[in-house]
Amino acid sequence: MAINIEEAVLAINPDAAFSCTPADNKYESIIWKDGTSPISKEDVEAKLSELQADYDAKQYQRDRNPDEWEKVNATNFYPSIGDQLDMQYHDKKDGTTTWEDAVQAVKDAHPKP
Repeated sequence: MAINIEEAVLAINPDAAFSCTPADNKYESIIWKDGTSPISKEDVEAKLSELQADYDAKQYQRDRNPDEWEKVNATNFYPSIGDQLDMQYHDKKDGTTTWEDAVQAVKDAHPKP
């Protein structure tokens, strides 16, 4: 997902009044309104890069947590808490490592950067 120009402008000035063409995602498409002081192209582009880097750096979180992020491959996230507790109960009772194996599989598939 690419961060759009609107997000960058609003991250710099949450009260900014402006319009733009999001499909363009270019500084030149911004029209400043209602006396909003224009933000420089350099500042907007720097904020775009910063927000995109932050989004990209958190990909592993989206991959690991299906309750908060859309999943494409439903096999790559942690089991539900209920399932994990059940695994832990049976691991203790049966001397197995099912829970540890399930958690490690997700960590291996999506290591932290």
